[in-house]
Amino acid sequence: MNKHKDESAIEKIEEAKEMVIEAIAETMDLYGVTPAAGKIYATMYFEDHMNLDEMREELGMSKPSMSTNVRKLQQINFVKKRFQRGTRKHTYTAEKDFFQTFMAYFCSMWEREVKMNMDAVKKAEPILIEIVNDETVSNDIREEAKKHVALLEKSKLYYHWLEELVESVRTGEIYNFLPKPEETK
Repeated sequence: MNKHKDESAIEKIEEAKEMVIEAIAETMDLYGVTPAAGKIYATMYFEDHMNLDEMREELGMSKPSMSTNVRKLQQINFVKKRFQRGTRKHTYTAEKDFFQTFMAYFCSMWEREVKMNMDAVKKAEPILIEIVNDETVSNDIREEAKKHVALLEKSKLYYHWLEELVESVRTGEIYNFLPKPEETK
């Protein structure tokens, strides 16, 4: 083996990893996390597992900042806590399946959107319908309320579609229409 070639190859590997880490860190805002949390996730992506001390050493961040960011990554299922026998330190591992990460995160966001908006629609609709049916209210105002009811009906179509999308993603049915690419070995 050529020691110089090995050292050069190791440098290139680190350089390549750093390119990917920086790109992932920059795009993590899509998932509602800071670039710092993104850098933690991306760094862990290339490791089997890491504890907070190892992350701090690798990234030069404070332990409280590290802990806060890892907790956020756990909440969105990008990082999982692992327990290792013989150590009291918590060890963490990054989800490496981007399909799973994407699906879990966006399904949770879409479900939140549906719930919040449908709850609001269910509360607003009876108020508007009452105005539409109240003959003591002027026709102009009743017409305005009627337009709003129609808008809410239209929005419900979207929220029901979004529920179906979430279900197709969770069950994997979406892959019948948009297959995952096959892994190359």
